[in-house]
Amino acid sequence: MKKKILLLSLCFSILFANSCTDLEEEVLDESLTGGASPEAAADGIMSPVYATMPELFLHTRYFALQEITTDEAILPFRGGKDWGDNNIYIDLHTHGMTSQNTPVNDAWRSVVVQGVTRSVTAINALAEMDTDIAKLYWAEAKAMRAYYSMLSLDLWGLIFVKEDLSQTSTILRGNDAVEYIKSELLEIENQVSNSVGPGRITQGAVWGLLARLHLNAAVYRDPYADAFTFTNEDMDKVIEYTDKIIASGQYQLSPEYFEIFDDENHTNKELIFAVDQRAELNGHNRLAYFSLSGDQFPLPEFPKANGTDGPAITPDFYHSWTAAYGADDPATKDPRFYKKNLNIPADSCLAAAAFEIDRGILRGQQYGLQTTANGNPFTRCGDNGSNYKVGKLFNRTRGLASVPVNFTEFVDFSTAGRGYSNGYRVLKYEFSKKSDTGRNKGDADIVILRLADIYMMRAEAKLRKGDAAGALTDVNTVRASRTARIAAPGLNLSDMTLDILFRERGFEFYWEMQRRTDMIRFGKYEGSWTEKTDTDKRKRLFPIPQSAIDGASVIPGFLTQNQSY
Repeated sequence: MKKKILLLSLCFSILFANSCTDLEEEVLDESLTGGASPEAAADGIMSPVYATMPELFLHTRYFALQEITTDEAILPFRGGKDWGDNNIYIDLHTHGMTSQNTPVNDAWRSVVVQGVTRSVTAINALAEMDTDIAKLYWAEAKAMRAYYSMLSLDLWGLIFVKEDLSQTSTILRGNDAVEYIKSELLEIENQVSNSVGPGRITQGAVWGLLARLHLNAAVYRDPYADAFTFTNEDMDKVIEYTDKIIASGQYQLSPEYFEIFDDENHTNKELIFAVDQRAELNGHNRLAYFSLSGDQFPLPEFPKANGTDGPAITPDFYHSWTAAYGADDPATKDPRFYKKNLNIPADSCLAAAAFEIDRGILRGQQYGLQTTANGNPFTRCGDNGSNYKVGKLFNRTRGLASVPVNFTEFVDFSTAGRGYSNGYRVLKYEFSKKSDTGRNKGDADIVILRLADIYMMRAEAKLRKGDAAGALTDVNTVRASRTARIAAPGLNLSDMTLDILFRERGFEFYWEMQRRTDMIRFGKYEGSWTEKTDTDKRKRLFPIPQSAIDGASVIPGFLTQNQSY
């Protein structure tokens, strides 16, 4: 048996057969058996299915769609010079995006053109191979097709179904799409492994995706509804699948919250499903560098590895923390808000090994490695210049050497609100210790599903069924588990409502690309925040890229634009 496994670049082959022109074929694997062992051949077929994940989870793709569209993150035109990009991020935040929006188009390419297409290719090729590893990978490819389809349903309200790339796709929406994804996951529920780790689909991941599908099913069935109907049947399924994960005993809540997002998190027991981001697999560091100042250099070894002054949290999101903790600083009460790593006196001189920047939500004057007037290299100190000078940071890389890097709460799109220090910043994922440019060689796996979300989904299902006490217990289980720096008894809540649960999901999962989906499900997405006042419920879905509609025009009426675009 000899085949070519082809990726049709920028081609909408997943939509319909024989529709592509002027394409370049990238040969992913030219022979399934010739010269290669069956295991290696199966690896070569399955690898592209997972390989699109790091690209999808770039800072300017799925993150932008799930975070910058919400009350959690804002990306202004920094200093009138950076991140203007034809207003694509401003349009996302204000819900003014069009079918030409670059992050929307890039996410479509990753999810539909690459993710679903590669999954279909792998499913067909692996079905012809009679080995145990091929059968396992076949089940994983089916699950990955279901996962990519669920992303497509969540983002654009539709999915494409075909069993072979030579066929014309069937487009499913609403309940039909939900039932299809559910059937795909149920078919392989007991065929995937339960022990291979977070970078691949496992039985725990399948259960988690089924729970997430049922939790959001009311939205997916009727995305423009004035009020969503959460059925007891769906909530019972959420409870059933989350119970299975918790009862399996395979996963553990991490006592140190930020260890979930460390370089070494591939073995963290809280992770259920994640993007495998080890540096040797060409992982990226974009989620770490994206929000930091251009004058924050986290690694003494690499003077070219710095931040980019990207998105900040909105004042609205920050106020959800201050409202919850009143007169108390949330940094002293909630271990998820902030972790102080850098404790320096004036005129500090530190060894490289002693230098580690703070994590979480960063406020106020920032301290770090001191640079020369041109921003490079770092100032040395100590015996024979073996250590590094650490002190107050200034915006030298922006040509503003007298302006301190002092993050303020205020940030918006105005001239006064778009400066390089406007907005509190986020460093949730550890800045990779191997990243010599700040953008590359990421080691931290990007979280898709973790055990805290399992408890939180179960809590929501219980609450929507009227079991507030059960929901409170689950939420407090998560809160009380983060005991590495703050004692557990002070973390417990005494009451539980949908608004409190929504707030808690924000505290637990900020910057993890869940906010848009959560806001829609909780009926918050049509609210106002920062510069966003749009109340159009049709903006819950993104526009279908015009290039996709144009490419499908050979079949009249096959692919129509979502409402309001």
